[in-house]
Amino acid sequence: MTADMWVFENAARQEGFSTIAGIDEAGLGPLADPVVSAAVILPAALQIAGVDDSKRLTPKKRAALFGEIYRRAISVGVGVVGPGRIDEINILQASLKSMAMAVACLNPRPDCLLIDGIFKIESDISQTPIPKGDARSVSIAAASIIAKVTRDNMMVQYHRQYPQYGFAQHKGYPTKAHKIAIREHGCTPIHRRSFKGVREYV
Repeated sequence: MTADMWVFENAARQEGFSTIAGIDEAGLGPLADPVVSAAVILPAALQIAGVDDSKRLTPKKRAALFGEIYRRAISVGVGVVGPGRIDEINILQASLKSMAMAVACLNPRPDCLLIDGIFKIESDISQTPIPKGDARSVSIAAASIIAKVTRDNMMVQYHRQYPQYGFAQHKGYPTKAHKIAIREHGCTPIHRRSFKGVREYV
């Protein structure tokens, strides 16, 4: 992590905001189970070595940072929207809803949101979407780690319930092994039935 990762947080403070939350999601692309978002408020200028876009980190490093972020953050919120709701409202709307849920869990309430991506969420809090924000903002990067590890842990639990699908390995993403399992065994209650690769086997 470099000082540049604080550029958006520092700019927000210069504008008069004091409680800044970063928000990110995990699980836009999988064929199964929820989209998970996290919102994280970090103390100003906190240094946690290694915080970065979760996709750039090893599972071991993500797991270590997950615990450290929870210990040192001012507040962490998590929002989860399941596959049934994803099928009803589409994955984009479900991801934005999960982000709003994560923000609603924060205490204290933030006065500024930095959101990974290009879309705003339903909230009266001042917010700034930041494309590729998980690699540019420390708060969003921290949120990406919380969201990713939370969702991965959920998929490991589902693997115990549905071991023939290999959820612990691919976490629900459309790998060759996952597609073969769907063809052979059909879809489970946690599959996203509106997604190509699943709806053909409902």
